[in-house]
Amino acid sequence: MRLKAALPKLELYLYAAVLYLSLLWAGTWIWDASADNVNRKVFKKSVKPGWHYFGRKMDVADFEWVMWFTTFRNHILFALAGHVIFAKVCSLISPRIGMDDWYCKHRSLIYGLYGGLAVLVSMGGGFLALVLSHCFILYSVALVKRKWIVFVAGLASLATFKMEPFNTWQEGFVTGYFDLQDILFYGGSCFTIMRCMSFALENCEKKDGNYTFIDLLKYNFYLPFFYFGPIQTFDQFHVQANNPNLTRKQREMWNITTGALLHLGAILVVDVFFHYLYILTIPNDMKLVKQLSDWSLAGLAYSNLVYDWVKAAVMFGVINTVARLDHLDPPQPPKCITMLYVFAETHFDRGINDWLCKYVYDYIGGSHTNIFKELVATICTFVVTTLWLGPCELVYIWSFFNCFGLNLELWVDKIFSIPPFSNIEYAIGEAMSRRIRAVFGALNFWTIVLYNILALNSLEFAKLVGKRLIVQGFPLSTLSVLFVTYCGVQLVKERERKQAFLDDPEPAAVPPTPQGMPEEVGKKKAE
Repeated sequence: MRLKAALPKLELYLYAAVLYLSLLWAGTWIWDASADNVNRKVFKKSVKPGWHYFGRKMDVADFEWVMWFTTFRNHILFALAGHVIFAKVCSLISPRIGMDDWYCKHRSLIYGLYGGLAVLVSMGGGFLALVLSHCFILYSVALVKRKWIVFVAGLASLATFKMEPFNTWQEGFVTGYFDLQDILFYGGSCFTIMRCMSFALENCEKKDGNYTFIDLLKYNFYLPFFYFGPIQTFDQFHVQANNPNLTRKQREMWNITTGALLHLGAILVVDVFFHYLYILTIPNDMKLVKQLSDWSLAGLAYSNLVYDWVKAAVMFGVINTVARLDHLDPPQPPKCITMLYVFAETHFDRGINDWLCKYVYDYIGGSHTNIFKELVATICTFVVTTLWLGPCELVYIWSFFNCFGLNLELWVDKIFSIPPFSNIEYAIGEAMSRRIRAVFGALNFWTIVLYNILALNSLEFAKLVGKRLIVQGFPLSTLSVLFVTYCGVQLVKERERKQAFLDDPEPAAVPPTPQGMPEEVGKKKAE
């Protein structure tokens, strides 16, 4: 198997040395650019006072990070801590009043009641009524048990929060104003639509009867997932939340605690980096960006994607920690950009990715062996994704190129799986095949980077990075960056190789049976 092809250890040590030294070198360029330009006009808008005693300023260009871990940290922690405490108090009281069995079977109802109350207090009765109306409409559609009707109604409901004048009209249901209002409004509303669609589509699959409206409300108003996600499909939530067996696996609490501490550590590391590397502010100053070296640009583009992954992993990790305390198994954090060299695994929200794969991509694409069906599946998937992200020029460009990249991967894989290419690959051996595939993986990695910094930064920044690395920097910068990326892809492949042996260990070889001895005896001796 190509996945289990091994390379010499000395070669892997060389790859690791090249990669880490190159990252360190690129980091020094960004460090110098951050320190030398801190007083620029553009920097003053998003580089604010930070560590007073050390005289360091902090990059605060990302509103989401500032919202989560500085401005509204206490509000968010208060709501999540209240959920945990409320659930714990109910679990302690229920045995004393003889309702232990009832609580185990209906704890999702308790979670839903607390979530609904929290939404009412935080956003008001008008917003709660708006959410309930969308839930009722999509529940009524679910009773028809026609998937195409569910998609039409669900996507139409989602479009009302993405297009004028419908979104402005619905915003009017929220009275008053506070800084977090827009985030909570659009997060709660759009995630509600996706959850309602999951519920309706699962109801279409239910052969005996229908799920109840209460089931939908319990699913939708689970507070840790309500405003910020991730989305857990209804079939998984319904089974896990209604499981009366609340015994934990061995070392489960240890794993939950360790995960929480890792997330806290990641927050501290990001905080330190923001005081020394202004990776979010620099791309906003195009005059400065044009003066940077090719290596600085490459490191800047890569670090922006790594940061976005860390942000998503931490934000979802905090929520998932609370969900695990409730005996749920939420969607895992996204896969790190460093580990990505194929479009098929590229996503920054595993919950949305699982939703799209289950209800759109896998449903239409089937086994993903037919090129035409795959094309239709990817187009439909990115149409839904475009609506989810909000239709605009950057999203259109991002969706088009990612859709094209995903299909191109399938086409290339199909071509190289048939003779004479498959025969050539077999003849050169597994190790050489892995090296050649890593070259294509390196090219793919930077394609993924360029496509995704469109959404994270700007079209102008993405065009500049592409021009400098591909056109102006050729051949020295282009080939050197690709070689470093090739080293990284090989290290990722080595990690995947070791994981493949853990997941599917090779069977022990049975020694040949001597002539004249029954085959069963030979097998027993081998055992």
